[in-house]
Amino acid sequence: MLNSGRWWAYSAVSTPEGNPMAALDGMKVLDLTQYEAGTTCSQYLAWFGAEVVKVELPGAGDPGRATEGTGKDSLYFLSFNHNKKSVAINLGSAEGRELFLQLVPKFDVVVENFSLGTMEKLGLGYDVLNQHNPGIIYATIKGFGTTGPYKEFKCFDWVAQAAGGAFSVTGEQDGPPMRPAATVADTGTGNHAALGILAAYIQKLRTGEGQVVEISMQETMVNFMKTQIASRERFADGVVPRRGNRTVSPTNLYPCAPGGPNDYVFFMVVTQRMWDALAVAMDRHDLCIDERFLTVQDRLRHGDELDAEIAKWTRERTKFEVMEYLGAAGVPVGAVYDSHDVFNDRHLAARGQIITYEHPTRGEVKMPAPPIHLSKSEVEVRRAPLLGEHTGEVLAAELGLSEAEMGELAERRVLGTRDGAGTVAARV
Repeated sequence: MLNSGRWWAYSAVSTPEGNPMAALDGMKVLDLTQYEAGTTCSQYLAWFGAEVVKVELPGAGDPGRATEGTGKDSLYFLSFNHNKKSVAINLGSAEGRELFLQLVPKFDVVVENFSLGTMEKLGLGYDVLNQHNPGIIYATIKGFGTTGPYKEFKCFDWVAQAAGGAFSVTGEQDGPPMRPAATVADTGTGNHAALGILAAYIQKLRTGEGQVVEISMQETMVNFMKTQIASRERFADGVVPRRGNRTVSPTNLYPCAPGGPNDYVFFMVVTQRMWDALAVAMDRHDLCIDERFLTVQDRLRHGDELDAEIAKWTRERTKFEVMEYLGAAGVPVGAVYDSHDVFNDRHLAARGQIITYEHPTRGEVKMPAPPIHLSKSEVEVRRAPLLGEHTGEVLAAELGLSEAEMGELAERRVLGTRDGAGTVAARV
């Protein structure tokens, strides 16, 4: 059971037994997504209590399962598939396609992120699904959308970040463009898709009608770039430049003890009050009357000199000492967390933001917890499913197939089945 004081994924409605109902209890999703953008979308819906049935190819499944090449489901896959069921159906076969079409009327949402045209080639495009279920919400995630000159182009996260403008403003001023490491195009697109599905679902509850929800990874990145794009008029050619870590001063990365590769702290001082707080916290009152640093413009003009003075102080302390000291003083500050720091952070632990569970093939696994906190219903985090783990359960419940019928379909390689018990994750 969750042992944090906070809950997420809620609804104010209660069940007849008096237990709180999950926010999306009753929503049913057929999940044809793979890798990250699509799986992020469906995982958010599952985190909020929707029943998400992941439809995968027997024997192979989501390609994200195999990114480590170990024969075990990768941590990458486990990170994006909590709270889902897995059904292994060969959609390339006529019988597999027919089974899927029989499921469609029993679900509210189909979400996919295949290459453009794949669903149509399978005979499972929106027009076909809509004939079987006029209320179906069909969410399609593409790199560059379904229309326009680039619609056929393949796309991954970094491609979308480049084409969305993020590379151009990342890096040092005199260096080449650089990619941001966080997969904001993938995960951000998944977040946008989940929001679009929820909007369509609310409309469906009023009208009974479904619709298409289309999300472009490039457009997601352009949306994330709005703050940078809005500053373009400050530059003569209208092109926002790379500025490294400094926009005002002191705003930068500063080295800390003991001098390891991630022993840095970042702080951003944008007001006079923050500047005064920093100088006082460092016990460097002399900086406040130094003519080089009197105004915002002065500090930016003499940024290198100011950074050198600050680095003398930060090098004598660890990044977390600097973070806690300056944070308490009112300076916006963050230590440079590495992956070890994230899973051992006392603040994240105190908020229940690290979960741990037992996986059948990997043993104990730690993961970041869902980041959205609601207050009136609990949804427990469950591990990602094994490939085909719920094939029998779902097809028996939804289509009334017997074990003998499913066995015959498995022999003909229409289905893949796998035994496995769900394991509930606990917050630590």
